[in-house]
Amino acid sequence: MKKCSKTVHSSLTELNITPLLDLAFVLLVIFIITTTPIVNDLELTLPKAANRPKDPPRKVNYVTVDHSGRIYLNKLEVDLPALQAEMTELRKADADLTVTVRGDSKSKYKQIVAVMDALQQCNVSKVNLATDPADKK
Repeated sequence: MKKCSKTVHSSLTELNITPLLDLAFVLLVIFIITTTPIVNDLELTLPKAANRPKDPPRKVNYVTVDHSGRIYLNKLEVDLPALQAEMTELRKADADLTVTVRGDSKSKYKQIVAVMDALQQCNVSKVNLATDPADKK
């Protein structure tokens, strides 16, 4: 008499897809929950964006010291007291004044320092030093 009605080997050849279906349903539920629905449940009138032109770029003022020590403010020759007076007026007109100091490589260092001191006394905080790019060798 047989103890089992089916052989043991026949159950190994069948593929059990129940765990695969469970995994598929779990992934489907996760995707449904995580996707945000696109619903417009309120009628809104959104404001229009303003179409205004861009601000013009700021004018940079140049202070130039040539090889002989003469000082120029925007291509006009000035002496040190006149530079201070003019910078004070420009600073009153524009609180965010930008100045670029351009010094000749053969000019005396004390002239450039004097110009920098004058700009500092006028409370000009945005001061740039103009240089030429180094030669690549």
